Amino acid sequence: MNDMFSSDTLTFMTVAYRLVAATLLPLAIGLERYFRNKPIDFRPFVIISLVACALMIGTADYLATMQSDGNRMDPTRIMEGVITGIGFLGAGAMYRDGDFIKGAGSAASIWSAGAIGLLCGIGELWLAGIATGGILVLMIAAEPFAGHWSNQHDDDEGLS
Repeated sequence: MNDMFSSDTLTFMTVAYRLVAATLLPLAIGLERYFRNKPIDFRPFVIISLVACALMIGTADYLATMQSDGNRMDPTRIMEGVITGIGFLGAGAMYRDGDFIKGAGSAASIWSAGAIGLLCGIGELWLAGIATGGILVLMIAAEPFAGHWSNQHDDDEGLS
């Protein structure tokens, strides 16, 4: 029997682990952006990831119920929609300034937060953790060189 606070397919602890991971992993990315005074603070990263995770968990539970009735649905369509929608959010963080595209770092970080949330939602916490670690290493290690690669212009400079 499925009531408001239970799942037919996942235990409460499984859902809790996934949601906590979907909160903490992008929080690390968002805090990196925040402490480096980038224009997008940590909240959107967590919100995007948490909602993407919840959508995948809800989809898995819903599909299990629907498939028991003989219906076939494709859960990758939810993933596709989330990634496309987050792409639009990221595009809003980018703009052209002469010969330079600014905000690309923030846009890529936003998109990554959504992907991390989706990975957490399908239970691939190890992969979400590795992706987060790789993103953080790149963002922290590349920071001293960012101005040199983009002709002395920070890709997130001037965003608000």
